[in-house]
Amino acid sequence: MNINPLNDAENARQFRNQTASQKKKSLSTKEGVLVNSNIKEENNLNSTRDSFIISDTVEMPSELYRNRNAVDKKLLPLSAIALGVMASITAVTWFVKRSAKIAKELTPEKWLPTLTRNVNLSEETSQVVYQMLQSPNRKTFIAGTGVLALSAMAFMGKTFFDGYKDIWVKRKEADIQKNLQENLVAVETQSFSGKMQIIRSMLSKYSADFEKYLTDDNEKILQNFEKKFRAETSFTSGGKNSQNNSSNMGNIILGTLTTLGIIGLGFLSFRNLSKSKIHLQDGLERAKDTIRELVKTSGEESKKMDKNNLEHMFGSLEGSEGIEDFVRQEVEKLNWKNPDEKKEFLNKILTRFKTSTTKVNPNIGGDGTPKPAFNSFVNDYKAFFYNWLIDTSNPQFKQLFFGITGITAASYGGKLVGDAIKEVQVKKINAETELELQKRLVSTELRNFKSKKDSAIRPLIEEFYKQVDSGKRSKEELKTLAENVLFEIKNGPPYVYS
Repeated sequence: MNINPLNDAENARQFRNQTASQKKKSLSTKEGVLVNSNIKEENNLNSTRDSFIISDTVEMPSELYRNRNAVDKKLLPLSAIALGVMASITAVTWFVKRSAKIAKELTPEKWLPTLTRNVNLSEETSQVVYQMLQSPNRKTFIAGTGVLALSAMAFMGKTFFDGYKDIWVKRKEADIQKNLQENLVAVETQSFSGKMQIIRSMLSKYSADFEKYLTDDNEKILQNFEKKFRAETSFTSGGKNSQNNSSNMGNIILGTLTTLGIIGLGFLSFRNLSKSKIHLQDGLERAKDTIRELVKTSGEESKKMDKNNLEHMFGSLEGSEGIEDFVRQEVEKLNWKNPDEKKEFLNKILTRFKTSTTKVNPNIGGDGTPKPAFNSFVNDYKAFFYNWLIDTSNPQFKQLFFGITGITAASYGGKLVGDAIKEVQVKKINAETELELQKRLVSTELRNFKSKKDSAIRPLIEEFYKQVDSGKRSKEELKTLAENVLFEIKNGPPYVYS
Protein backbone atom coordinates (compact mmCIF):
# COMPACT_ATOMS: atom_id res chain seq x y z
CA MET A 1 0.00 0.00 0.00
CA ASN A 2 1.28 3.43 -0.91
CA ILE A 3 1.22 5.95 1.94
CA ASN A 4 0.74 9.64 1.19
CA PRO A 5 3.95 11.40 2.28
CA LEU A 6 1.84 14.31 3.47
CA ASN A 7 0.31 12.14 6.25
CA ASP A 8 2.30 11.87 9.43
CA ALA A 9 3.68 8.56 10.72
CA GLU A 10 0.96 8.14 13.43
CA ASN A 11 -1.89 8.30 10.92
CA ALA A 12 -0.11 5.87 8.65
CA ARG A 13 0.41 3.42 11.55
CA GLN A 14 -3.26 3.61 12.61
CA PHE A 15 -4.42 3.09 9.04
CA ARG A 16 -2.25 -0.03 8.75
CA ASN A 17 -3.69 -1.58 11.95
CA GLN A 18 -7.38 -1.05 11.00
CA THR A 19 -9.59 -3.78 9.66
CA ALA A 20 -11.06 -3.67 6.21
CA SER A 21 -14.41 -2.35 7.43
CA GLN A 22 -12.72 0.26 9.60
CA LYS A 23 -10.62 1.40 6.67
CA LYS A 24 -13.75 1.64 4.50
CA LYS A 25 -15.60 3.62 7.17
CA SER A 26 -12.62 5.93 7.71
CA LEU A 27 -12.28 6.62 4.00
CA SER A 28 -16.03 7.23 3.71
CA THR A 29 -15.89 9.71 6.57
CA LYS A 30 -12.99 11.59 4.97
CA GLU A 31 -14.79 11.58 1.65
CA GLY A 32 -17.90 13.04 3.24
CA VAL A 33 -15.91 15.76 4.93
CA LEU A 34 -14.21 16.66 1.67
CA VAL A 35 -17.49 16.64 -0.26
CA ASN A 36 -19.27 18.75 2.32
CA SER A 37 -16.37 21.20 2.51
CA ASN A 38 -15.50 21.60 -1.16
CA ILE A 39 -18.25 20.25 -3.37
CA LYS A 40 -21.60 20.48 -1.62
CA GLU A 41 -21.46 24.19 -1.12
CA GLU A 42 -24.37 26.59 -0.78
CA ASN A 43 -26.16 27.54 -3.93
CA ASN A 44 -24.90 31.17 -3.84
CA LEU A 45 -21.72 33.17 -4.40
CA ASN A 46 -21.40 34.91 -1.05
CA SER A 47 -18.01 33.41 -0.22
CA THR A 48 -16.79 34.10 -3.75
CA ARG A 49 -17.90 37.71 -3.47
CA ASP A 50 -15.97 38.06 -0.23
CA SER A 51 -12.83 36.42 -1.66
CA PHE A 52 -12.83 38.52 -4.84
CA ILE A 53 -14.04 41.70 -3.04
CA ILE A 54 -16.97 42.09 -5.45
CA SER A 55 -19.18 45.11 -4.85
CA ASP A 56 -22.95 44.86 -5.00
CA THR A 57 -23.46 47.53 -7.68
CA VAL A 58 -20.89 48.92 -10.12
CA GLU A 59 -21.99 50.89 -13.16
CA MET A 60 -20.35 50.65 -16.54
CA PRO A 61 -18.19 53.66 -17.56
CA SER A 62 -20.12 56.43 -19.25
CA GLU A 63 -17.60 56.51 -22.12
CA LEU A 64 -18.86 53.05 -23.14
CA TYR A 65 -22.14 54.46 -24.42
CA ARG A 66 -20.81 57.75 -25.80
CA ASN A 67 -21.54 58.23 -29.51
CA ARG A 68 -18.63 58.18 -31.87
CA ASN A 69 -17.74 61.30 -33.82
CA ALA A 70 -19.52 61.68 -37.10
CA VAL A 71 -16.24 62.60 -38.82
CA ASP A 72 -13.36 60.13 -38.75
CA LYS A 73 -10.45 61.95 -37.14
CA LYS A 74 -8.01 60.01 -39.31
CA LEU A 75 -9.27 61.95 -42.34
CA LEU A 76 -8.87 65.37 -40.73
CA PRO A 77 -5.09 65.62 -41.44
CA LEU A 78 -5.67 64.76 -45.12
CA SER A 79 -8.40 67.37 -45.35
CA ALA A 80 -6.19 69.95 -43.62
CA ILE A 81 -3.30 69.24 -46.01
CA ALA A 82 -5.52 69.58 -49.08
CA LEU A 83 -7.06 72.83 -47.88
CA GLY A 84 -3.64 74.15 -46.81
CA VAL A 85 -2.12 73.48 -50.24
CA MET A 86 -5.00 75.19 -52.01
CA ALA A 87 -4.82 78.13 -49.59
CA SER A 88 -1.08 78.44 -50.32
CA ILE A 89 -1.72 78.46 -54.08
CA THR A 90 -4.39 81.11 -53.60
CA ALA A 91 -1.97 83.22 -51.55
CA VAL A 92 0.69 82.90 -54.28
CA THR A 93 -1.75 84.00 -56.97
CA TRP A 94 -2.77 86.98 -54.84
CA PHE A 95 0.92 87.85 -54.41
CA VAL A 96 1.44 87.68 -58.19
CA LYS A 97 -1.57 89.93 -58.77
CA ARG A 98 -0.33 92.49 -56.27
CA SER A 99 3.24 92.36 -57.70
CA ALA A 100 1.88 93.07 -61.18
CA LYS A 101 -0.09 96.03 -59.84
CA ILE A 102 2.98 97.42 -58.03
CA ALA A 103 5.21 96.97 -61.10
CA LYS A 104 2.68 98.87 -63.28
CA GLU A 105 2.88 101.94 -61.05
CA LEU A 106 6.69 101.85 -60.54
CA THR A 107 9.05 104.32 -62.20
CA PRO A 108 11.53 102.84 -64.75
CA GLU A 109 14.64 103.51 -62.66
CA LYS A 110 13.21 101.25 -59.90
CA TRP A 111 12.54 98.28 -62.18
CA LEU A 112 14.41 95.05 -61.58
CA PRO A 113 16.78 94.18 -64.45
CA THR A 114 16.20 91.24 -66.78
CA LEU A 115 18.35 88.19 -66.15
CA THR A 116 20.16 85.82 -68.44
CA ARG A 117 19.62 82.21 -67.35
CA ASN A 118 23.18 81.01 -66.78
CA VAL A 119 23.74 77.24 -66.94
CA ASN A 120 27.04 76.53 -65.22
CA LEU A 121 28.72 73.23 -66.12
CA SER A 122 30.70 72.72 -62.93
CA GLU A 123 31.25 68.95 -63.36
CA GLU A 124 33.65 67.63 -65.94
CA THR A 125 31.30 64.85 -67.05
CA SER A 126 28.63 67.45 -67.91
CA GLN A 127 31.21 69.57 -69.70
CA VAL A 128 32.48 66.72 -71.92
CA VAL A 129 28.92 65.75 -72.89
CA TYR A 130 28.28 69.37 -73.86
CA GLN A 131 31.50 69.47 -75.88
CA MET A 132 30.64 66.23 -77.74
CA LEU A 133 27.20 67.63 -78.63
CA GLN A 134 28.39 71.13 -79.48
CA SER A 135 31.50 70.08 -81.40
CA PRO A 136 31.25 66.42 -82.48
CA ASN A 137 34.68 65.41 -83.73
CA ARG A 138 37.30 62.75 -83.12
CA LYS A 139 39.13 64.62 -80.34
CA THR A 140 36.05 65.47 -78.31
CA PHE A 141 34.76 61.88 -78.64
CA ILE A 142 38.08 60.36 -77.49
CA ALA A 143 38.50 62.85 -74.66
CA GLY A 144 34.87 62.52 -73.57
CA THR A 145 34.96 58.71 -73.61
CA GLY A 146 38.20 58.72 -71.63
CA VAL A 147 36.78 61.08 -69.01
CA LEU A 148 33.60 59.03 -68.67
CA ALA A 149 35.63 55.81 -68.29
CA LEU A 150 37.86 57.46 -65.68
CA SER A 151 34.78 58.71 -63.83
CA ALA A 152 33.33 55.19 -63.74
CA MET A 153 36.62 53.74 -62.48
CA ALA A 154 36.89 56.43 -59.80
CA PHE A 155 33.28 55.86 -58.70
CA MET A 156 33.72 52.08 -58.40
CA GLY A 157 37.03 52.51 -56.57
CA LYS A 158 35.49 55.00 -54.17
CA THR A 159 32.56 52.65 -53.56
CA PHE A 160 34.90 49.73 -52.83
CA PHE A 161 37.15 51.60 -50.42
CA ASP A 162 34.20 53.25 -48.69
CA GLY A 163 32.63 49.84 -48.16
CA TYR A 164 35.91 48.38 -46.94
CA LYS A 165 36.25 51.23 -44.46
CA ASP A 166 32.70 50.73 -43.17
CA ILE A 167 33.27 46.98 -42.73
CA TRP A 168 36.56 47.53 -40.87
CA VAL A 169 35.01 50.14 -38.59
CA LYS A 170 32.03 47.84 -37.90
CA ARG A 171 34.28 44.93 -36.95
CA LYS A 172 36.31 47.15 -34.65
CA GLU A 173 33.08 48.43 -33.11
CA ALA A 174 31.99 44.84 -32.46
CA ASP A 175 35.30 44.13 -30.69
CA ILE A 176 34.94 47.32 -28.64
CA GLN A 177 31.39 46.41 -27.60
CA LYS A 178 32.48 42.88 -26.66
CA ASN A 179 35.24 44.21 -24.43
CA LEU A 180 32.85 46.75 -22.93
CA GLN A 181 30.27 44.11 -22.06
CA GLU A 182 32.94 41.88 -20.54
CA ASN A 183 34.19 44.76 -18.39
CA LEU A 184 30.63 45.67 -17.40
CA VAL A 185 30.18 42.16 -15.98
CA ALA A 186 32.67 43.02 -13.24
CA VAL A 187 30.89 46.33 -12.60
CA GLU A 188 27.49 44.68 -12.34
CA THR A 189 28.96 42.00 -10.11
CA GLN A 190 30.37 44.71 -7.85
CA SER A 191 26.97 46.37 -7.64
CA PHE A 192 25.23 43.06 -6.95
CA SER A 193 27.70 42.03 -4.27
CA GLY A 194 27.44 45.49 -2.72
CA LYS A 195 23.67 45.16 -2.40
CA MET A 196 24.03 41.72 -0.84
CA GLN A 197 26.60 43.10 1.57
CA ILE A 198 24.19 45.90 2.54
CA ILE A 199 21.50 43.33 3.32
CA ARG A 200 23.89 41.17 5.33
CA SER A 201 25.09 44.21 7.25
CA MET A 202 21.53 45.30 8.03
CA LEU A 203 20.58 41.79 9.09
CA SER A 204 23.61 41.55 11.38
CA LYS A 205 23.00 44.97 12.93
CA TYR A 206 19.25 44.69 13.56
CA SER A 207 19.38 41.08 14.66
CA ALA A 208 21.90 42.16 17.34
CA ASP A 209 19.67 45.11 18.29
CA PHE A 210 16.57 42.92 18.56
CA GLU A 211 18.42 40.22 20.47
CA LYS A 212 18.91 42.29 23.63
CA TYR A 213 15.18 42.96 23.92
CA LEU A 214 14.50 39.24 23.67
CA THR A 215 17.11 37.98 26.17
CA ASP A 216 17.51 40.74 28.80
CA ASP A 217 14.49 40.73 31.10
CA ASN A 218 15.62 43.76 33.07
CA GLU A 219 16.32 46.13 30.11
CA LYS A 220 13.27 47.73 28.54
CA ILE A 221 14.73 51.13 27.89
CA LEU A 222 13.87 52.33 24.42
CA GLN A 223 16.86 53.94 22.74
CA ASN A 224 16.48 57.13 20.80
CA PHE A 225 15.63 55.34 17.60
CA GLU A 226 14.65 58.38 15.56
CA LYS A 227 17.94 60.14 16.17
CA LYS A 228 19.93 56.98 15.57
CA PHE A 229 18.09 55.96 12.41
CA ARG A 230 18.28 59.42 10.88
CA ALA A 231 21.99 59.64 11.63
CA GLU A 232 22.53 56.33 9.85
CA THR A 233 20.61 57.39 6.75
CA SER A 234 21.71 61.01 6.64
CA PHE A 235 24.35 60.31 4.00
CA THR A 236 21.65 59.66 1.41
CA SER A 237 20.37 63.22 1.62
CA GLY A 238 23.09 65.12 3.45
CA GLY A 239 24.34 68.32 1.98
CA LYS A 240 21.43 68.60 -0.43
CA ASN A 241 20.20 71.93 0.87
CA SER A 242 23.69 73.36 0.98
CA GLN A 243 24.27 72.18 -2.57
CA ASN A 244 21.02 73.80 -3.70
CA ASN A 245 21.93 77.02 -1.91
CA SER A 246 25.40 77.09 -3.42
CA SER A 247 23.94 76.26 -6.83
CA ASN A 248 21.39 79.09 -6.54
CA MET A 249 24.09 81.51 -5.42
CA GLY A 250 26.26 80.47 -8.35
CA ASN A 251 23.37 81.04 -10.77
CA ILE A 252 22.76 84.50 -9.30
CA ILE A 253 26.43 85.40 -9.64
CA LEU A 254 26.55 84.03 -13.18
CA GLY A 255 23.42 85.96 -14.14
CA THR A 256 24.80 89.18 -12.66
CA LEU A 257 28.13 88.80 -14.46
CA THR A 258 26.34 88.00 -17.71
CA THR A 259 24.16 91.10 -17.41
CA LEU A 260 27.17 93.29 -16.66
CA GLY A 261 29.01 91.73 -19.60
CA ILE A 262 26.09 92.45 -21.95
CA ILE A 263 25.89 96.08 -20.76
CA GLY A 264 29.67 96.52 -21.08
CA LEU A 265 29.83 95.00 -24.56
CA GLY A 266 26.82 97.08 -25.64
CA PHE A 267 28.53 100.25 -24.43
CA LEU A 268 31.73 99.24 -26.22
CA SER A 269 29.76 98.56 -29.41
CA PHE A 270 28.14 102.00 -29.33
CA ARG A 271 31.51 103.56 -28.67
CA ASN A 272 33.04 101.75 -31.65
CA LEU A 273 30.15 102.85 -33.84
CA SER A 274 30.64 106.45 -32.73
CA LYS A 275 34.34 106.30 -33.58
CA SER A 276 33.54 104.64 -36.92
CA LYS A 277 31.14 107.44 -37.72
CA ILE A 278 33.85 110.01 -36.98
CA HIS A 279 36.34 108.17 -39.20
CA LEU A 280 33.77 107.89 -42.00
CA GLN A 281 33.02 111.59 -41.76
CA ASP A 282 36.72 112.41 -42.00
CA GLY A 283 37.07 110.24 -45.10
CA LEU A 284 33.98 111.89 -46.60
CA GLU A 285 35.43 115.36 -46.12
CA ARG A 286 38.72 114.34 -47.72
CA ALA A 287 36.84 112.95 -50.73
CA LYS A 288 34.87 116.19 -51.03
CA ASP A 289 38.10 118.18 -50.95
CA THR A 290 39.49 116.05 -53.77
CA ILE A 291 36.34 116.68 -55.82
CA ARG A 292 36.59 120.42 -55.21
CA GLU A 293 40.20 120.43 -56.44
CA LEU A 294 39.22 118.47 -59.53
CA VAL A 295 36.37 120.88 -60.26
CA LYS A 296 38.74 123.86 -60.01
CA THR A 297 41.14 122.37 -62.58
CA SER A 298 38.41 121.21 -64.97
CA GLY A 299 38.19 122.58 -68.48
CA GLU A 300 37.08 121.88 -72.04
CA GLU A 301 40.29 120.02 -72.86
CA SER A 302 39.95 117.50 -70.04
CA LYS A 303 36.15 117.33 -70.04
CA LYS A 304 35.90 113.65 -71.00
CA MET A 305 38.37 112.53 -68.34
CA ASP A 306 36.76 114.81 -65.75
CA LYS A 307 33.36 113.24 -66.41
CA ASN A 308 34.66 109.72 -65.75
CA ASN A 309 36.59 110.74 -62.65
CA LEU A 310 33.77 112.81 -61.19
CA GLU A 311 31.20 110.11 -61.93
CA HIS A 312 33.22 107.54 -59.94
CA MET A 313 34.03 109.96 -57.13
CA PHE A 314 30.42 111.12 -56.77
CA GLY A 315 29.37 107.46 -56.77
CA SER A 316 31.67 106.74 -53.80
CA LEU A 317 29.74 109.39 -51.79
CA GLU A 318 26.32 107.84 -52.51
CA GLY A 319 24.12 107.63 -49.40
CA SER A 320 25.91 110.46 -47.56
CA GLU A 321 23.87 113.19 -45.95
CA GLY A 322 23.38 116.25 -48.21
CA ILE A 323 25.16 114.58 -51.15
CA GLU A 324 22.65 115.84 -53.77
CA ASP A 325 23.12 119.49 -52.79
CA PHE A 326 26.90 119.03 -52.86
CA VAL A 327 26.74 117.50 -56.36
CA ARG A 328 24.60 120.37 -57.65
CA GLN A 329 27.00 122.96 -56.24
CA GLU A 330 30.14 121.33 -57.66
CA VAL A 331 28.67 120.58 -61.07
CA GLU A 332 27.58 124.21 -61.33
CA LYS A 333 31.23 125.26 -60.72
CA LEU A 334 32.59 123.15 -63.61
CA ASN A 335 34.48 125.15 -66.27
CA TRP A 336 32.36 123.88 -69.16
CA LYS A 337 30.99 126.23 -71.75
CA ASN A 338 27.79 124.36 -72.59
CA PRO A 339 25.25 124.65 -69.71
CA ASP A 340 23.07 121.89 -71.18
CA GLU A 341 26.01 119.49 -70.88
CA LYS A 342 26.27 120.34 -67.17
CA LYS A 343 22.55 119.77 -66.72
CA GLU A 344 22.70 116.41 -68.52
CA PHE A 345 25.68 115.30 -66.43
CA LEU A 346 23.91 116.38 -63.22
CA ASN A 347 20.75 114.47 -64.13
CA LYS A 348 22.81 111.38 -64.89
CA ILE A 349 24.48 111.47 -61.46
CA LEU A 350 21.23 112.12 -59.58
CA THR A 351 19.40 109.40 -61.53
CA ARG A 352 22.16 106.98 -60.61
CA PHE A 353 21.66 107.83 -56.92
CA LYS A 354 17.94 107.05 -57.22
CA THR A 355 18.32 103.85 -59.25
CA SER A 356 17.88 100.69 -57.12
CA THR A 357 19.72 98.21 -59.35
CA THR A 358 22.58 98.03 -61.83
CA LYS A 359 23.50 95.79 -64.72
CA VAL A 360 25.73 92.82 -64.22
CA ASN A 361 29.05 92.42 -66.00
CA PRO A 362 28.26 90.78 -69.40
CA ASN A 363 31.38 88.63 -69.12
CA ILE A 364 29.80 86.92 -66.11
CA GLY A 365 26.04 87.24 -66.38
CA GLY A 366 25.44 87.68 -70.08
CA ASP A 367 23.84 90.63 -71.84
CA GLY A 368 20.61 90.50 -69.82
CA THR A 369 18.58 88.66 -72.46
CA PRO A 370 16.25 86.19 -70.68
CA LYS A 371 17.57 83.18 -72.61
CA PRO A 372 19.88 80.34 -71.52
CA ALA A 373 23.61 81.04 -71.55
CA PHE A 374 26.14 78.24 -71.01
CA ASN A 375 29.45 78.59 -69.21
CA SER A 376 31.84 76.19 -67.56
CA PHE A 377 33.77 76.67 -64.33
CA VAL A 378 35.07 73.18 -63.59
CA ASN A 379 36.61 72.25 -60.27
CA ASP A 380 37.40 68.61 -60.99
CA TYR A 381 40.59 66.61 -61.44
CA LYS A 382 39.07 64.94 -64.52
CA ALA A 383 39.23 68.28 -66.34
CA PHE A 384 43.02 67.88 -66.58
CA PHE A 385 42.52 64.42 -68.11
CA TYR A 386 40.21 65.96 -70.71
CA ASN A 387 42.77 68.64 -71.55
CA TRP A 388 45.50 65.99 -71.99
CA LEU A 389 43.34 63.85 -74.30
CA ILE A 390 42.40 66.91 -76.36
CA ASP A 391 46.10 67.75 -76.89
CA THR A 392 48.29 64.70 -76.20
CA SER A 393 51.27 66.43 -77.78
CA ASN A 394 51.58 68.75 -74.76
CA PRO A 395 53.57 66.90 -72.06
CA GLN A 396 52.65 69.47 -69.44
CA PHE A 397 48.97 68.48 -69.72
CA LYS A 398 50.02 64.89 -69.00
CA GLN A 399 52.15 65.84 -66.00
CA LEU A 400 49.45 68.15 -64.73
CA PHE A 401 46.87 65.35 -64.90
CA PHE A 402 49.05 62.81 -63.09
CA GLY A 403 50.10 65.37 -60.49
CA ILE A 404 46.59 66.63 -59.71
CA THR A 405 45.07 63.12 -59.85
CA GLY A 406 47.81 61.73 -57.60
CA ILE A 407 47.29 64.46 -55.04
CA THR A 408 43.51 63.96 -55.21
CA ALA A 409 43.80 60.20 -54.74
CA ALA A 410 46.31 60.57 -51.91
CA SER A 411 44.14 63.18 -50.23
CA TYR A 412 41.05 61.02 -50.48
CA GLY A 413 42.89 57.92 -49.28
CA GLY A 414 44.42 59.81 -46.37
CA LYS A 415 41.03 61.25 -45.44
CA LEU A 416 39.44 57.80 -45.65
CA VAL A 417 42.09 56.23 -43.41
CA GLY A 418 41.97 59.19 -41.04
CA ASP A 419 38.18 59.04 -40.76
CA ALA A 420 38.27 55.29 -40.13
CA ILE A 421 40.89 55.59 -37.40
CA LYS A 422 39.08 58.58 -35.91
CA GLU A 423 35.77 56.70 -35.77
CA VAL A 424 37.37 53.68 -34.12
CA GLN A 425 39.22 55.81 -31.58
CA VAL A 426 36.08 57.76 -30.79
CA LYS A 427 34.18 54.51 -30.25
CA LYS A 428 36.98 53.23 -28.00
CA ILE A 429 36.99 56.42 -25.93
CA ASN A 430 33.20 56.36 -25.75
CA ALA A 431 33.31 52.78 -24.51
CA GLU A 432 35.94 53.67 -21.91
CA THR A 433 33.86 56.66 -20.83
CA GLU A 434 30.78 54.44 -20.52
CA LEU A 435 32.71 51.92 -18.44
CA GLU A 436 34.08 54.65 -16.20
CA LEU A 437 30.59 56.10 -15.79
CA GLN A 438 29.16 52.72 -14.82
CA LYS A 439 31.94 52.26 -12.27
CA ARG A 440 31.18 55.66 -10.77
CA LEU A 441 27.48 54.86 -10.71
CA VAL A 442 28.02 51.78 -8.53
CA SER A 443 28.32 53.88 -5.37
CA THR A 444 25.27 55.91 -6.42
CA GLU A 445 23.27 52.74 -7.04
CA LEU A 446 24.31 51.30 -3.68
CA ARG A 447 23.32 54.50 -1.86
CA ASN A 448 20.02 54.48 -3.70
CA PHE A 449 19.45 50.86 -2.72
CA LYS A 450 20.35 51.52 0.93
CA SER A 451 18.07 54.56 1.10
CA LYS A 452 15.09 52.66 -0.34
CA LYS A 453 15.77 49.70 1.92
CA ASP A 454 15.80 51.97 4.95
CA SER A 455 12.53 53.62 3.90
CA ALA A 456 10.90 50.20 3.44
CA ILE A 457 11.86 48.75 6.84
CA ARG A 458 11.75 51.91 8.92
CA PRO A 459 8.00 51.66 9.73
CA LEU A 460 8.47 48.02 10.74
CA ILE A 461 11.38 48.81 13.04
CA GLU A 462 9.50 51.72 14.56
CA GLU A 463 6.56 49.41 15.19
CA PHE A 464 8.85 46.87 16.86
CA TYR A 465 10.33 49.45 19.23
CA LYS A 466 6.85 50.81 19.91
CA GLN A 467 5.71 47.35 20.98
CA VAL A 468 8.82 46.95 23.11
CA ASP A 469 8.16 50.29 24.77
CA SER A 470 4.51 49.43 25.48
CA GLY A 471 5.49 46.29 27.41
CA LYS A 472 2.30 44.50 26.31
CA ARG A 473 4.03 41.95 24.11
CA SER A 474 5.54 38.70 25.29
CA LYS A 475 9.01 37.56 24.31
CA GLU A 476 7.51 35.10 21.81
CA GLU A 477 5.45 37.80 20.14
CA LEU A 478 8.43 40.17 20.03
CA LYS A 479 10.48 37.37 18.52
CA THR A 480 7.84 36.87 15.82
CA LEU A 481 7.89 40.60 15.07
CA ALA A 482 11.69 40.63 14.93
CA GLU A 483 11.70 37.62 12.58
CA ASN A 484 9.20 39.36 10.27
CA VAL A 485 11.33 42.49 10.19
CA LEU A 486 14.44 40.47 9.39
CA PHE A 487 12.52 38.56 6.71
CA GLU A 488 11.46 41.88 5.18
CA ILE A 489 15.07 43.09 5.22
CA LYS A 490 16.22 39.96 3.44
CA ASN A 491 13.41 39.49 0.92
CA GLY A 492 11.51 42.79 0.76
CA PRO A 493 11.82 45.65 -1.72
CA PRO A 494 13.90 47.02 -3.27
CA TYR A 495 15.04 43.68 -4.62
CA VAL A 496 18.66 42.88 -5.31
CA TYR A 497 17.98 41.53 -8.77
CA SER A 498 16.21 44.68 -9.93
